[in-house]
Amino acid sequence: MSYLYLSDEVIAGFDKYKYNAVDTSPVGKYITHPFWNWCIQFFPRWLAPNVMTLAGFLLYLCTFILLMYYDLDFYASSRDHPEFPPVPNWVWLACALCIFFAHNLDGMDGKQARRTGSSSPVGELFDHGLDSWVTIIAALAMYSVFGRGETGINVYRVYFAAWTVMLTFIATHWEKYNTKVLYLPWGYDLSQLALVAVLLVTYFGTYEVWKIDVDVPQVGYMTSTQLGEIGVHVILFGLSLPMSLWNIYVSYHDKSGKMHSFYEANRPLIPVFILVISFSIWAWYSSIGLLERQPRLFYWATGTAFAHVTCRLIISQMSNTRCEIYNWLLTPVVAMGIAVLLFNLGVWEMYFLWAYTALVTIAHLHFGVCVVKQMADHFGIHVFSIKKRE
Repeated sequence: MSYLYLSDEVIAGFDKYKYNAVDTSPVGKYITHPFWNWCIQFFPRWLAPNVMTLAGFLLYLCTFILLMYYDLDFYASSRDHPEFPPVPNWVWLACALCIFFAHNLDGMDGKQARRTGSSSPVGELFDHGLDSWVTIIAALAMYSVFGRGETGINVYRVYFAAWTVMLTFIATHWEKYNTKVLYLPWGYDLSQLALVAVLLVTYFGTYEVWKIDVDVPQVGYMTSTQLGEIGVHVILFGLSLPMSLWNIYVSYHDKSGKMHSFYEANRPLIPVFILVISFSIWAWYSSIGLLERQPRLFYWATGTAFAHVTCRLIISQMSNTRCEIYNWLLTPVVAMGIAVLLFNLGVWEMYFLWAYTALVTIAHLHFGVCVVKQMADHFGIHVFSIKKRE
């Protein structure tokens, strides 16, 4: 059933929207964009950009499903859990190819839109909305490579690493909410290429190739897993976040941004803060060690709730409307965060996690489909066809 999620104010804001993005990444400038400019000439002009966007997301979803089937609990790459068989080698190659083509389709959909004269706010929202969901899938693909156990990484550290990946993504849209410019993060292309490379190396050398210690000067020996984990955090706190803060500072200094008050500038971060705190309390204080018992389900619920919050921010920054600070899908997580502090819920936590995962997934899909349909109806376009409506 269709529902009109967007108010008249938001729709009117989209009518005035102008695409404004800057990509200063050396990887983008010298590697990916030249490659995409060459590739795009081979795509037929009748192919709708949103088809490319959706195809890329479905390829990512294939990666998630494959690894969920062969490595549900992230033990397949663990030496100290031989009861879990390793992921078949062909799966690593399949995942590498899926992510390689998904990344390239994601990079070329905008070029196809401009090439065919079919650019619209619908396409940008559809693209970035699906990208927000991909963040958790990419993080979990990397986790399957290194696995749990003594030679891997525990589920709590991965949980916070996954939040680092997701915060890197939303920082870009928080930045645009204030500056009016989408500064594409340097870490995006680099992380996608690195993930493909890691999967290919795993295909040729199996997961055992990563079970090594590296002698780091002034530090001592560290596992490759630890180095990868540190690298994830460095991308956010050493690269993406400082650049976002700098761009926001420049927009205030030059008076080129929206010139929000401190509170208004940081409104988009409030629902993210609520989400991080609530899920973290639930994970840490669970009476049954829920994150240990159902890591993939917990990660998926977290990533989907994050994608929903991010999509609402993207709508606000594109329509130049005030970002909301709360939505109803936060309520169950907040309630569970409070409940685990007050009560020993036992196995009921497991039932609630399954129920919330189903709820947030279905609700987010319904929200996305209805928003895209509402915008397509307003602009008089077909989502998956270049032809204009008559």
